[in-house]
Amino acid sequence: MNDVVVKTRKFLKDNNFDYLLVNSTNEYLAEYSDLKENSRYILTGFSGSCGDALLSEKDLYLFVDGRYHQQADNETDSNLVSVEKLQIGESFLNSLVMKIAENSTLAIVSKKVSVSFFEDLKKMLSKKNVKIFLLDKDPICDFTIAPISDKSHEKVYHDIAGASTDEKISNLKAYLENHEALLVSNLEEISYILNKRDFSVPYSSKIRYGKLLISSSSYEFFADEVVVPDTIKHIYMDKGSTNLYTYNKFIDKARELKINPIKKMKSIKTSFELAHYKSCFKKTDDTLYEIREFIENNDNLSEADIANKLEELFKKNGAYSLSFKSIVAIDKNSALAHYSKNSPNEILKEGSLVLIDCGAYYDGGYATDATRVFVKGNPTALQKEVYTVVLKGFLKAINYKIKDNVTGFSIDLAARKVLNADKRAGFEFSHSLGHGIGISVHECPPSLSPSKLAKIQLVPNMCFTIEPGLYNPDYFGVRLENSCYLDKSMTIKSFSDMCFEEKLINFDMLTSTEKRQLKAFKVL
Repeated sequence: MNDVVVKTRKFLKDNNFDYLLVNSTNEYLAEYSDLKENSRYILTGFSGSCGDALLSEKDLYLFVDGRYHQQADNETDSNLVSVEKLQIGESFLNSLVMKIAENSTLAIVSKKVSVSFFEDLKKMLSKKNVKIFLLDKDPICDFTIAPISDKSHEKVYHDIAGASTDEKISNLKAYLENHEALLVSNLEEISYILNKRDFSVPYSSKIRYGKLLISSSSYEFFADEVVVPDTIKHIYMDKGSTNLYTYNKFIDKARELKINPIKKMKSIKTSFELAHYKSCFKKTDDTLYEIREFIENNDNLSEADIANKLEELFKKNGAYSLSFKSIVAIDKNSALAHYSKNSPNEILKEGSLVLIDCGAYYDGGYATDATRVFVKGNPTALQKEVYTVVLKGFLKAINYKIKDNVTGFSIDLAARKVLNADKRAGFEFSHSLGHGIGISVHECPPSLSPSKLAKIQLVPNMCFTIEPGLYNPDYFGVRLENSCYLDKSMTIKSFSDMCFEEKLINFDMLTSTEKRQLKAFKVL
């Protein structure tokens, strides 16, 4: 048995805890945290970016959404870990509560859960008479991780946003009275406000540490503990992005920030940001065209060969870092929506499909994101049919007529209807249609999904992906992704000019409207 599991269960027994909630994130609630500080990965072996675990004396549950069902099965020991596979629209919170027995005790690391999550969980568990104990330290990390002492920031950039830090701070001060302050814990938000970027950590451009305190008269960045002046009586915090430990530290002064103005500011890009993004996607397109040619002109390529060449090409074309670990998935691996092994043993053969999901950060530190599927040689009829259905879903979404109060929820629903109506047996669309992009490769708002997060009005200059997909673990998966923005005429525009694959399209399956819509894109 995993030595960490043994040690953690002993910790539970020694402290009379029945359960421990084990999170994938860090104290900044970051989506992508280094696996060396990811206690869920250390405990279960599952390397996906999302998904938490629940440990008891006898059980170890891992909760994952549809993107990771197969990956979680592949990476975990089924004799040790029970993979709880959440379906579209299924709540992790509800599933977690169901696994916790009545009249039991649950330990939670207070630095690794948001205030809003904790409050919802506490309310639900009170009905089962579950007692919650808060831990200041993560016992799993204490077993395995040396503290990180370097809190410098390697690279700093300014002026890409077209708005200075002082301008952004001034906008935020308008929300505050003389005795009030805003405490910002989200690192993407801090990076946005301060116009700072740090490329020293893979797959990230945000600064690595710190919190920002903004009052009506000044602002201050803290690399370590926050010091609040006595004159501040109320501290507003976003319960969704502030960890429970931080909120409780200032509990006497804490006030809920019900509407976070930074999220809206950050989601609506300036003309400078859009122009910069267009230049970044030109470089990303160049890289994708070059990797397409590399695949066409070389034989016996492995996933690792393609991934290594892809990173080399990104850097040749000016990338400072990848936005995330590139997905290069051949045949059945392409059915794993967030596959990331990039194996040296998986070889591209005649007739093989390869799905490539990739992106990069350039000098301004904004993430690009794109997905294409290529075929080596001639495709099968099934490959063409599935590719074409996904393309139909993409065309439906990107040509959606945007009216007043249209949300990403509506666009997701429209594309999902197309995919569900025409999908081939055993192929499923198991994830959201799209997500916002910015300093983080996944930014919210906006969101294009079946969740309540997507029920936010889309407005001009919001940037987001459109990425329908169909997957069957017995065959393959197809996902087609363009990053887009909503222009001032309320039309969705693609940043990317990357082609679609003519030999993978069954044109007989396209309507005359879809054929006309397809002419707006390159087809090679």
